[in-house]
Amino acid sequence: MWEDRKMGAQGVRLALCFLVLLVTVSACKSGDEAPEEPEVREFPGVDERLWPFFIRFEEQAEQRGVIIDLVEEGITGVIQPIDEDNVAGTCNFNGRVPNHVMIDEAFFNAVGDLFREFIIFHELGHCSLFRDHLETADQFGRCTSIMRSGVEDCRDNYSFGTRSGYLDELYDPQFRGDIFRN
Repeated sequence: MWEDRKMGAQGVRLALCFLVLLVTVSACKSGDEAPEEPEVREFPGVDERLWPFFIRFEEQAEQRGVIIDLVEEGITGVIQPIDEDNVAGTCNFNGRVPNHVMIDEAFFNAVGDLFREFIIFHELGHCSLFRDHLETADQFGRCTSIMRSGVEDCRDNYSFGTRSGYLDELYDPQFRGDIFRN
C-alpha cells in the first residue's frame, strides 16, 4: 500500500514538473514582437469612405474567378454633391477625368451600407468591367441586373438574400465589356 502511495506521489510530482516546464517554455517566446497588423489596402485618388466598397468589389470578383485591381486600373472616386436629379452616382469615361466614380454626398449620407454597395458596385461595373446598363426584369417585375439604369419599370430587389445572384450576374464574363458592343 505504501508503494502505491509512493508511486502516486511520484506521478503527481512528475506531472507538476512537466506542467512547470511547459509554462516556462511557453513564456520564453519573445514578447517584443508586435502583433501582426492587418494589411490596409489604399486607393490613391479615392475618398477613404469608398475604400471598403472598393475592397469588397475586388474580393467579390475574386470569389467568382475574376481578378480586378482597381489601383492598377487607375480608378478614382469621390463623394460630393451631384447636381442632377435622381442620380446617386456616375462613372466618367471622358479624357479629362477617366474612370472616375462620383457618389452623391446626400445619397451616401442618407442610406445604409447595402444600398451604398449597390450604387458603388453599379458604378464600378461601368468603370472597371465596362458594363452597360441592362434593362431586364423577371416575371414579377424585379430588376435582374445591378446594372439597370433606374429609368425603366423594374423594381430593385438588392438585399442580403438576393445579393449573391446579383453579383454573379455583375461579374459574368458574357457581359464584361458590353458597353463597347452597344
